[in-house]
Amino acid sequence: METIGFAIAAYERTLLLANSPFDRWRYGGEKGALSQQEQLGYALFTGKAGCSVCHLVGEQSALFTDGQFHDTGLAYSNTMGLHIKDFDVRLAEGNFTRLSQEDVQMISNPTPNDLGRFEVTQNPKDRWTFKTPSLRNVALTGPYMHDGSLKTLVDVVNYYNAGGFYSPNKSDLVKPMDLTDQEKQALVAFLNSLTGANR
Repeated sequence: METIGFAIAAYERTLLLANSPFDRWRYGGEKGALSQQEQLGYALFTGKAGCSVCHLVGEQSALFTDGQFHDTGLAYSNTMGLHIKDFDVRLAEGNFTRLSQEDVQMISNPTPNDLGRFEVTQNPKDRWTFKTPSLRNVALTGPYMHDGSLKTLVDVVNYYNAGGFYSPNKSDLVKPMDLTDQEKQALVAFLNSLTGANR
């Protein structure tokens, strides 16, 4: 039992996400911990882009999640096949090929409904909703979204910048952000600053 306890504790130590450049800047008073671009990204994150409405930043700490479930439009769109055109299929490590939706449909089963929390609660209001993830170490956790359909943080920022896809239950919090290319780059730079020091 003692060995098992040590093994679990060793694993849990790998989950520490603190002491990121953001933490040192925001909570540690280290003014140079974030670059000017990363600071602009933070200002956008908590301001114009509105990310912090769901990815909360508190006065004393930041979990970067509200713990709530939201419909961003992605699951409905994928379930209905509205925006899927091509797929990158992994053949081997670092080796992908691109297939059309028609090609994939010929060799695979139909895509199951992606109903999110509704599958547990059976509450119609929960259709296509997924829990807001924490953004700590987000630069290390791609691909993104509940289904891994967005490969990079740039893809995620572009998705939200466009206001997401249509869904009948889409959250009012998901709307076009109207960010410039420079602002999108700054937002991605800020997200990269959330990587903990133990990584």
